[in-house]
Amino acid sequence: MHRFVVHGITRRRKHPSPWVPCEYIFGHKDLKICTDWFERLISCINNEGGRPKNLMVFVHPLCGKGRGVRNWETVSPLFIRAKIKTKVIVTQRAGHAYDTLSSLSDIELKAFDGVVAVGGDGLFNEILNGILSSRHKVSYPPTPEGFGYVRGNDNCEEQTRNWINSSIPTPDSGNAMFPGNASKSDDQEPLLSTSNPTGLEIPSLNSTKEPCIGDQDNLVAFPNDWFRLGIIPSGSTDAIVLSTTGERDPVTSALLIILGRRVPLDIAQVVRWKSSPTAEVLPTVRYAASFAGYGFYGEVIRESEKYRWMGPARYDFSGTMVFLKHRSYEAKVAFLETPYTHSLTASAEDDVTGAQPLQSLWNKPRKIICRTNCSVCKEASTSGQNSEDVSDNSRTLCKNQKWVWSEGRFLSVGAAIISCRNERAPDGLVADAHLSDGFLHLLLIRDCPLPLYLWHLTQFTKKGLDPLSFKFVEHHKTSAFTFISSHDESIWNLDGEMFQASEVSVQACRGLVNLFASGPEV
Repeated sequence: MHRFVVHGITRRRKHPSPWVPCEYIFGHKDLKICTDWFERLISCINNEGGRPKNLMVFVHPLCGKGRGVRNWETVSPLFIRAKIKTKVIVTQRAGHAYDTLSSLSDIELKAFDGVVAVGGDGLFNEILNGILSSRHKVSYPPTPEGFGYVRGNDNCEEQTRNWINSSIPTPDSGNAMFPGNASKSDDQEPLLSTSNPTGLEIPSLNSTKEPCIGDQDNLVAFPNDWFRLGIIPSGSTDAIVLSTTGERDPVTSALLIILGRRVPLDIAQVVRWKSSPTAEVLPTVRYAASFAGYGFYGEVIRESEKYRWMGPARYDFSGTMVFLKHRSYEAKVAFLETPYTHSLTASAEDDVTGAQPLQSLWNKPRKIICRTNCSVCKEASTSGQNSEDVSDNSRTLCKNQKWVWSEGRFLSVGAAIISCRNERAPDGLVADAHLSDGFLHLLLIRDCPLPLYLWHLTQFTKKGLDPLSFKFVEHHKTSAFTFISSHDESIWNLDGEMFQASEVSVQACRGLVNLFASGPEV
């Protein structure tokens, strides 16, 4: 009897979502028939164009008390078995992945089908910024009249011609990102604030880094259909993985990468105009895949830097300390109005001393949760504008939509790009946020009594509750917003990374990158 083994995938009986590898043994007494079956199966697999062949993998050795290295050791045999070539780079310092990817030429990058992060949301953010910093050419986000730096409606075409080159912050730039040391803690997250050489020896196919006339086809631009990013969860929260696959399971994520699953992902482009009210205007671009938050969210990240020795528990401790201080911040926020604006939030004239009455909740539209093969994301991708048509997109935003201002004292200002699920918030910050509908969910938490704020926060901890139903909470679904603060040390939280900025403009870039995922199934 002649036999051969087919490696496949099955699902666990107790839970429908996590995938696990399995083996099927086939046999026949005739060797020729066995060989024919084997060759046909190999041919079918090779004809699946979506499967990756070459991947660059960054492994964070310290996240989750060494969980990154252990998880890669667990899943790497799966990539070998699938005959996927991997170039594995274990990060040595903060900014290692960013420097490596931003220094690669487009020809070198095109040798890979994607980049995989074995770590947390911070490492993914570093990879995202390293890839997009010099390859995503887009205008500044639209801004309201009177903003000053980029005039509003009458200057959209000029915005489109002013490309921004993302700059790496230095210790003297006023960007409080606090560079870390790779040996500092067993849960050290990668930061972007470094200008040291990568130390990675990648043979350059074009020493000048500039494309020759015959190399124009080798330029890498975003969005595109072939290049994908992946995450094998090993961090403290892993909100991106939970929001895009529904599971925090390294094997499931690895199998989705091997099978070449693809889902488009919205990305927020964050432009900092000033790091503090008295600083010079110096536009700096960052990208975020899950969340951008100010006030409470930024202070928690800054406070947690003091307690890295505590590991992931530092976030709970720091969150409690910041919560008890109950600080609010004077700020002004302008956002582009959409048809969803008035149905998502209470009137600004309402009393802010309690939750909305039950009757007001009945008028809210039914929530459509983002799932695999999501109809909302598909509708947005087919009916919306082409993401590559930057000029037309900016012009339409400026001419056809109205800016709405909201100002006062806020406990926090946040923008969720995706639902931001995590173990402490099973539904996420915004349960019905979608992966690629082209919108941000702007959350403005106005100053309120401490017990009410605690009530609001505890609503995130259980499924099915509505933490955004309070009168002091404004929820706006928008494509862009502008933020201005007079606070001297304004810290933003971008995917868990600190970013000092007192004046920012943010816009959603619909489907800017593709992820090795298929959407949450549960």
